[in-house]
Amino acid sequence: LAGRGDEADAALKSISDPSAYAGAQASGQVGGWVTLVGAGPGDPELLTVRALRLLRAADAVLYDDLVPPEVLAHARPEAIFENVGKRCGSKSVTQDEINTRMVELAHAGLTVVRLKSGDPSLFGRSGEETTALAAADVAYEIVSGVTAASAAAAAAGIPLTDRRASSQLILLTGHRVADLAQEIPAPVPMGRTVAVYMPAGPYSELADLFRIAGWPETTPCVVVSAASTPRQCVQYATLAGFFGCERLPAPALLIVGEVAALAPKRGPQFVKEPASQDAATAGHASAGDLIETILFLAK
Repeated sequence: LAGRGDEADAALKSISDPSAYAGAQASGQVGGWVTLVGAGPGDPELLTVRALRLLRAADAVLYDDLVPPEVLAHARPEAIFENVGKRCGSKSVTQDEINTRMVELAHAGLTVVRLKSGDPSLFGRSGEETTALAAADVAYEIVSGVTAASAAAAAAGIPLTDRRASSQLILLTGHRVADLAQEIPAPVPMGRTVAVYMPAGPYSELADLFRIAGWPETTPCVVVSAASTPRQCVQYATLAGFFGCERLPAPALLIVGEVAALAPKRGPQFVKEPASQDAATAGHASAGDLIETILFLAK
């Protein structure tokens, strides 16, 4: 339906499922409805069709700090918008406050979208939020999104698993380097891929942790910053070469393993161009109104 906005809107309406909310009411759950929705890695064209439909119908949107304005633009202008993002090293809304606010809005009879970057079920505290909603007798649903590891691998031109190089995928969060020291697994003969979300600390410290865990210095790795967005940057290295790499801006993701050696010989650069209007004023642009081009540029 690229470029055919009216047909896309009609298709979205045709797949809506009002029976889900009615069923929740019949089961004895009170108030409104909360949906934990994955907003994906940042590119609005990576939203799922269901996420787009729910955004357009929401009375209130509680969104993470990393959700870009281009994604929020798909919600109704008259909806309640509240930034409840949590960022390391800065004052932010607590998890308890977020839980309380979701319950308050739902008990007021509103349809609430809790919009999370990436996928709600991966390092998104969805379990804490659904526990709070269930305790308050609020109906909820989880809608998955494209997680950062998938987007980063696509940006780097590599798979996360490969039957020739990696039979396992391990996802870790790297907010605290000290915690990673206990979590990084040893390599295995059949190959492992380790993806570290939000790697903190100097890259040299991260490389040391992998080497202490038994990973060879020649192990290939890749860091991707702002995957799928116009600010995307991809940096290839080995654990030994990681020491001299310039730190990329957050949000970033580190992928370590032989799959990183499957990268194309030329590094990918993600380019987005507005098809017919300025991207800043695209607003409720349909999925076909932005053109994605992958250019493989020489390093």
